[in-house]
Amino acid sequence: MFKKVWTFAAIITAAVFVLPLPVSVAGTILTIDGKIASQTPVELSIQDVEALGSETVVTKTPWHDSPTAFEGVPIADLIDRLGATGETLSVMALNNYYSEIPVADLRKYGVILAYKQDGAYMPVSDKGPLFVVYPFDAHAELHDEVFFARSAWQVRSITVE
Repeated sequence: MFKKVWTFAAIITAAVFVLPLPVSVAGTILTIDGKIASQTPVELSIQDVEALGSETVVTKTPWHDSPTAFEGVPIADLIDRLGATGETLSVMALNNYYSEIPVADLRKYGVILAYKQDGAYMPVSDKGPLFVVYPFDAHAELHDEVFFARSAWQVRSITVE
């Protein structure tokens, strides 16, 4: 009897670790601070991010073999809504990966903070819940390690500097 229970528990435990983690539909997924109008950190849920509007970027990336459709909020719109006055975004990922994105990139290239890939929310196990996406196919100059490094995934916070 105990052997069957342990076997069942092992199967259930293994399944939990293999299945992709869903994006939480409640709670904070993104914190934005720094040079913003509120002067205090702003915490956003996935619903808050989606409510800011969305655009779709279809592009190949160094991490995807074929063109992929990413849906998300234009980051320029996001920081405009927060009254941001800085020139650089310091982006931190869940795994503490850090990148700096010039605000000028946001407007020049239409960079989005994607929350969906091919129509589905992105799980943490596949670059979610938020991924900085440049439209790589739309601008030849974006095919460069500098821009690849700016494309942080599993984004958890942005500091406007």
